[in-house]
Amino acid sequence: MAFPVEVALIHEAERQLGRKLPMDLRVRLHRDNGGDVRAAEDDWRLFPVFDPTDRRRMTRTANHIVRETQTARASGWFPEGAIAIAENGGGDYLIIRSGSEEVEFWDHETGETEPVEVHWG
Repeated sequence: MAFPVEVALIHEAERQLGRKLPMDLRVRLHRDNGGDVRAAEDDWRLFPVFDPTDRRRMTRTANHIVRETQTARASGWFPEGAIAIAENGGGDYLIIRSGSEEVEFWDHETGETEPVEVHWG
């Protein structure tokens, strides 16, 4: 079951990430705070923003966008300044690079990226 999230929590995540998220992603997070999307002929799990309003929401958002981005950046291969917004369960990410609102597929094995169209649902 999807949980909406307060806009203030999206703003807090953006503050921690150091930039605004694309509007389509912000709308989706506000409505569902995570969930699945389709892109690059694959299914992806969107990272939510952390929601500390109750224990259940804290548990459901433990893999939040700020934490997952920090983990990806620590890997050494991740594109500098990029934000990880979703994963496919195989190590690959959907990312947004610094200075862009375009979503890209990032291949964890090669480090290569390519623009993708996301079906936000």
